[in-house]
Amino acid sequence: VVLVEESGGGLVQAGGSLRLSCTVSGLLDFDDYVMGWFRQAPGKEREAVSCISWSGGYTDYTDSVKGRFSISRDNAKNTLYLQMNSLKPEDTAMYYCAVGVDFAYWGQGTQVTVSS
Repeated sequence: VVLVEESGGGLVQAGGSLRLSCTVSGLLDFDDYVMGWFRQAPGKEREAVSCISWSGGYTDYTDSVKGRFSISRDNAKNTLYLQMNSLKPEDTAMYYCAVGVDFAYWGQGTQVTVSS
């Protein structure tokens, strides 16, 4: 059984920072897979926030978070991170981690709320 668990969300004032973590267990060859962060705000569609290659050598970000968010991974710990700086109220959403072929495995999400 593959388990994906996000943590690190919370309530923060605009301009603040949070670091999300995503730990994966039960997935063989964890370091073979691209991993990604997604988010969904109330009443909106889910959007891709960032992704990272198996080695960490390639990363990509949606335009609205470029320069503010940073994705990284520690394959030895089967863990993915998302450092979020200069947070804005529009970053408020449930954040999800996904891994596996075609992002087959998802966590339950961690809530990020940014107050103005």
